[in-house]
Amino acid sequence: MSLRSVFSRLLSPRSKHHRSDNDMARSGINHSGLDDPNVDNSNVNMHNVESSSVKNNSVNDTSSKPTWRHYIVQCLIIITLLLSAIWLLLAIWYQFGERSVITWLAGIIVVGVLTALLKSRYWPKSTKQSDSQPLTTKEKTSSKTITKRLTALYAAIWLVGVGWFFSIEPQQEHDWMSEVSQRVSYKRDATNPDLITLTNIRNFDWHTAEDATEHWDTRTIDMSKLSGVDVINSYWMGPLIAHTLVSFRFEDDRPLSFSFEIRKEQGESFSALAGFFRRYELSLIAAEERDIIYTRSNARGEQVYLFPVSSLQQHEVKSLFESYLTAADELNAKPAWYNTLVSNCTNIIFYMARIVSDDRLPWDYRIWVSGWLPNYLYAVGMLDAAPEKVDLPWSMETWYERTHINPKAKGFNNQINLQSGIHRDENSRENSHEFSQQIRRGIPIPPLADSQDSAEAKAKSTAQASD
Repeated sequence: MSLRSVFSRLLSPRSKHHRSDNDMARSGINHSGLDDPNVDNSNVNMHNVESSSVKNNSVNDTSSKPTWRHYIVQCLIIITLLLSAIWLLLAIWYQFGERSVITWLAGIIVVGVLTALLKSRYWPKSTKQSDSQPLTTKEKTSSKTITKRLTALYAAIWLVGVGWFFSIEPQQEHDWMSEVSQRVSYKRDATNPDLITLTNIRNFDWHTAEDATEHWDTRTIDMSKLSGVDVINSYWMGPLIAHTLVSFRFEDDRPLSFSFEIRKEQGESFSALAGFFRRYELSLIAAEERDIIYTRSNARGEQVYLFPVSSLQQHEVKSLFESYLTAADELNAKPAWYNTLVSNCTNIIFYMARIVSDDRLPWDYRIWVSGWLPNYLYAVGMLDAAPEKVDLPWSMETWYERTHINPKAKGFNNQINLQSGIHRDENSRENSHEFSQQIRRGIPIPPLADSQDSAEAKAKSTAQASD
């Protein structure tokens, strides 16, 4: 059966047994006695015409009843039209705001055209049918013409709206909030490519969730001293949604954190729904942990967990760090949109990690449910199932209990004490180092793997133990 015939049958309101009845009626006419020489053909013909008329009217009445397939197709069409209108109206709403004349005018036009289309298509003969008066051929033709014109008008409006939406470009210059006002950049040492000097590392002194003393630092790091990666999940609206950060540890220095965030303008707040409609530009923040983690665990009261990732080689850690540098270059060259589903704080990290690990990380639905990212790491063997080298492995519940940093960071004073003779940078480094040590208290830090074989074997055995 061809694809065309399948859709014809789906869209046809007539059922198969109705056509069979019609055929039987015709058959009854042909064999009602025309071949019998003893029967008066004129009377038979008259009788057959009358019975045929009655049967055909009866058949037409019954065959006009739609089948269940017809109802399903029509229902899907209506749902598609409604969803397309809702998407377009939300896009306009989040771009122009609720008080804009454009928002209300566009809403009136879209809702008006769609309502007229649905009425002409699905309720064109309600009045006449209530009076048991069938539509004439002229009325049917007129109704179909109106429906086609309204369909074309709505399609044109929607396509123009889609074209407008995808033409919206992210901006580099706005009145940004202070915590995202600067963009991280870097320079590589000419003689040693592992020496990276980063500019605009955020190092705020947070007093409350909204108030902070602004500081942007410059820091030189040595990638050859990278010793591991920690994933930090900060939960702010239930167990499913979390903000994900990545901290890089160094052998002889304090960690450095990276975070993909929305670049909020002054007075702007985050909305997960608005994140689908090109409302926020994407920002990459490099920061000290005493800033970017403290503000969540202490200033905002979010629930924060720190998970040290195991079964990694140093070249994988370096490649992941390089990926962040590449992302900084790309965002500095051309701004990008944040998207709640496909380019958020969690799945961007996964995209980069999967590339640098030679696709060792499998795809999983938990990549799009940011709150379950630690469970994903546990399942694939990237969290050591027995970090204390005992017979009883850690469960996921134990990991959450041990890595919860709020009790450890409670009461920590991140204010810089500017004593005479002590430079702020030196005091800040000490304060940051102390905070990073305090939030890792009681969390076993895994060593780097010596080779790819040992890393994969460790991850495999850890995943089996976690099962």
